[in-house]
Amino acid sequence: MDLQVFMTVVCGALIAVGVAGVVVPVLPGSILIIVSLLAWALTVTSTEGWVVFAIGTVLAGAGLAAGIVLTGRTLRQRKIPGRSVTIGVLLGIVGMFVIPVVGLFVGFAVGLFASEYARQRDSRAALTSSLHALKATGLGILAELALACLAGTTWVIGVWVYFATA
Repeated sequence: MDLQVFMTVVCGALIAVGVAGVVVPVLPGSILIIVSLLAWALTVTSTEGWVVFAIGTVLAGAGLAAGIVLTGRTLRQRKIPGRSVTIGVLLGIVGMFVIPVVGLFVGFAVGLFASEYARQRDSRAALTSSLHALKATGLGILAELALACLAGTTWVIGVWVYFATA
């Protein structure tokens, strides 16, 4: 099998894992997409490869930044400490192994609420701040996911153009 075809298949699989990693924080997300685009550009060594790498990197990087900015801004506005989100992520990882399929999301929400309850000592206030943090996190994930999908689409178009003109 030709190296370019093999690397195209491998990079496509890694980009798919990267897109999934945006939603499942245990997997690498946008960074894996950028590394895969670079590997593909280095393999095909063509103008198409480098254009795809440049556009895809800008899109994936913008998604990564948007996710961080959207989430961080809301958490700062609501005065929700990063510790609460960290505890939510850790319990989400535990939940992933305890409850199949939905454990990551359930564990994250429970961990976030528990941390906020320990901080505020009021269940209503903890629930309110937890819901705001969940909305902010969800919005950040959606923004990053949309841009990661656009980066993946850029790669698919680049692959099509490269192999159609080769």
